Amino acid sequence: MSDSEHLNALRQSQFLEVIGRDQAEAKFHAHLNLAPLGVETAALAESLGRVLAEDVISKIDVTSFDRSNVDGFAVRAADTYGADEENPVRLTVNEEILSPGVEPKLSVQPGTVTPIATGGMVPRGADAIVMVEQTDYDESTNELVVQRAVSPGQAISYAGLDIAKGETVLRLGDLLTSREIGVLAAIGTTEVNVWRKPTVAIISTGDEIVPPGDKLPPGCVYDSNAAILAASVTELGGEPHVLGVVRDDEVELRKILQTAFECDVVLLSGGTSKGAGDLSYRVVSELTDPGIVAHGVALKPGKPICLAVSQGKPVVILPGFPTSAIFTFHEFVAPVIRTYAGQTIQPRERVAARVPRKILSERGRTEYLLVGLIQSETGLAAYPMGKGSGSVTTFSRADGFIVIDQQTEQLMADSEVEVHLLGHDLQPADLVVIGSHCVGLDLLLSELAKQGFRSKLLAVGSQGGLVAASRGECDLAGIHLLDENSGEYNRPFLTEGLTLTPGYGRQQGFVFRSNDERFRGKSLDECLAVALEDPECRMINRNAGSGTRILIDQWLNGEKPPGYAVQAKSHNAVAAAVSQGRADWGLAIDTVATSYGLEFLPYRDEQYDFVIPTTRAERPAVQAFKALLQEADVREKLRAAGFVL
Repeated sequence: MSDSEHLNALRQSQFLEVIGRDQAEAKFHAHLNLAPLGVETAALAESLGRVLAEDVISKIDVTSFDRSNVDGFAVRAADTYGADEENPVRLTVNEEILSPGVEPKLSVQPGTVTPIATGGMVPRGADAIVMVEQTDYDESTNELVVQRAVSPGQAISYAGLDIAKGETVLRLGDLLTSREIGVLAAIGTTEVNVWRKPTVAIISTGDEIVPPGDKLPPGCVYDSNAAILAASVTELGGEPHVLGVVRDDEVELRKILQTAFECDVVLLSGGTSKGAGDLSYRVVSELTDPGIVAHGVALKPGKPICLAVSQGKPVVILPGFPTSAIFTFHEFVAPVIRTYAGQTIQPRERVAARVPRKILSERGRTEYLLVGLIQSETGLAAYPMGKGSGSVTTFSRADGFIVIDQQTEQLMADSEVEVHLLGHDLQPADLVVIGSHCVGLDLLLSELAKQGFRSKLLAVGSQGGLVAASRGECDLAGIHLLDENSGEYNRPFLTEGLTLTPGYGRQQGFVFRSNDERFRGKSLDECLAVALEDPECRMINRNAGSGTRILIDQWLNGEKPPGYAVQAKSHNAVAAAVSQGRADWGLAIDTVATSYGLEFLPYRDEQYDFVIPTTRAERPAVQAFKALLQEADVREKLRAAGFVL
């Protein structure tokens, strides 16, 4: 088949059949033996994180003897009855002293006591311990003066009280944490029978994938998926085998796939959509018994996922984009690994929340929308993490996800939703920041972390931050909004219940590559004239709602030059687009322009401040943040980064 014929064939069948998530999972599971893989013996010191393959029954009592809980004297409780400071009881002290590990030789007879240390073995005849602090010793008569009565059993731990011989202390399926290992050690266990760890082969594919540590050529990305997947496999009780990056070479991919079948599970990252450069599907489609069972699932993210079974082993091609890859891994692969490892599959915890703004969805696909949860005055608010399936950070920073039905095209603002938590516990942040992102803010939050405060930052733009603050959904909002009428930044936008904490100044300016002759040596106005007149000169815009976008629209005065519709969500994204030649100019702050090696022509000084709801002003993290802004060393760090104070 010629290259053109092959390309046409690929175009004719983008997916075998796009099916629903539950149907895909059912077809996948139907060909797998979903049971633990087998039993092996592990030394106790190496059993952390393993799952028991059998019940553990104690062969001893714990403790195995009656033990004193205090330093004192072993007595017969009846001998102390009626004793108090006014009417003490005098008892003869035995010659034996019982330290831990010493077996008693003498019994405690009526009218006698035996000195005993904490952890000592209680002698025959004694049924209580009198604390040292409740006695005096009369050396002349060798008598103990007991000043307080005790009752039978007082200050004694009896044999088998904790664990009895023959008791089942741990059960099949229990996950061995440090606590369970302590129990096993207490009954003298040196090794345990556990389920074998499933081995998982991880293959990254694509000419554009580069191992971390290598030089990164233009158009390439570092292989983050392999690291994420390997860590996830370990967390699930599996043993990852990272087989490296395979270029777009069918022969090489077939060869490494044969090696991968030495493992219990085979994962490939990338190459699911059957495009001209995607070989993973082509190679996996050659597998049989039964081979591919689902290719294309009606969900977002992760539509291109490919599920196959061969030689009784799951073979999964995950999408190449990080968020899609890790999300579909947890949806389809993680339950299989947990089952193979003998772990129970627990349903995700769910919490009720509301969405603060309207969310659009695509009809025909079930959407799994990752969200960050914010505790507001009226309950939890679920903010979309919308960085796209190519984001590396979205999954790691999300608290959970909401499921938008395939027939739903939009969720209205303030709609009630159910959030599936990604972790077992929802850890509230000490400081919630919503608004415009700035590298100066990053510096301040890092300084705050040194004081032990956890922060959560959602970059939604200045206007979005202002709305969140007015709704009581954040502790502070970073904003840089210019009021056209007064020419003042930020303060004119305050409403009732909001206060302003001054931040720092920064410069917005025109950025371009130093080798762009169209702009070199020209003034700001001349550069803008060139940008508006040259149809080949492309800008990179900012997202609606950001302070920079407002500034751009004021500057352009209704003009929409080439590239105007392309919106970046941060100053760094603007600088990256210009630096890489995807755009020729944009508006960004000087500190970011410098870090990307771009030329910078100042356009306007602006003020980046912090809006704080009055209801949250006294929170410790808010007070600590405000104090940071006044600290001399922190202010010096901001100045060194290029900000004006």
